[in-house]
Amino acid sequence: MRIYFWAGLLALGLAVGCKAQSAPSGTQDAALNRRIEVMVRSQFSIPPEVSIALGARTPSQISGYNTLPITLSHGSTKKVIDFLISTDNTKLGRFETFDLAKDPVFNIDIAGRPIRGNPDAKVTVVNFDDLECPYCARMHSSLFPSTMDRYKDKVRFVYKDDPLTDLHPWAMHAAVDANCLAAQSGQVYWNFVDYVHAHGQEINGEDRDLTKSFAALDRIARDEAALAKLNAPKLDACLAKQDETQVRASAKEAEALGVDGTPALFIDGERINGALPAEQVWLVIDRALRADGIEPPPPATAEQPAGKGQ
Repeated sequence: MRIYFWAGLLALGLAVGCKAQSAPSGTQDAALNRRIEVMVRSQFSIPPEVSIALGARTPSQISGYNTLPITLSHGSTKKVIDFLISTDNTKLGRFETFDLAKDPVFNIDIAGRPIRGNPDAKVTVVNFDDLECPYCARMHSSLFPSTMDRYKDKVRFVYKDDPLTDLHPWAMHAAVDANCLAAQSGQVYWNFVDYVHAHGQEINGEDRDLTKSFAALDRIARDEAALAKLNAPKLDACLAKQDETQVRASAKEAEALGVDGTPALFIDGERINGALPAEQVWLVIDRALRADGIEPPPPATAEQPAGKGQ
């Protein structure tokens, strides 16, 4: 799992709701400054190598509180975050506002992505996926077929690329190959994704030779394309080019959303981190369906064990 620390600081800064105003600064003694720094480090898990500097207080829009800018620095990277401190120096806090119209979780770009399920379904499950990730494979096997069978035409599924290349050396190649297939057929894209997630160890190989893994992925892509009678020369050119542009754009979007590991699901904006059991995923899907005025399928019964579909 990767951690985007500075992206997190950026998100924290954007959430600030009170803006500094021009006014004479206050003073704090060294003991109070130290107490504030320790509190900020502990509450926000600031790493030791990040330095903290307190700025000058200014009046805030909240009665009984001043705005206290705090600068977090690491090398040449700096971020100023506005906190609130009570005028009697006993309380430190943050007042956050969120832009409901511009929240990126409600605006994930799925244009052109292969859709599994009903293309016109009101509820969308977006999964930021890594084709080499074993936890993603576990989530994939939970979604297909049991979750898809349970909801039938009520839900559609879309995968976005987020290969964790520092952990998974052939994940980028797999994502590019998948997109080469998607350019010709959404169904063949899904066939490839199904196969790769089910045969990760086969692609790794006993000797974990990366060149052999790349060759295996290309062979699987060509086999799937041949079964579906896709344009072989077009596919071969795409596989040979290995253009990572589309995949990197998707990974950048994941980073902007604060995704720090895979799988990461967004169900009509509600986020699920990690490979949770199907029943927990269903709770979120059910909430999204009810919000759209759709009654979810009834719970699984003893005669019909969870995960077998309805």
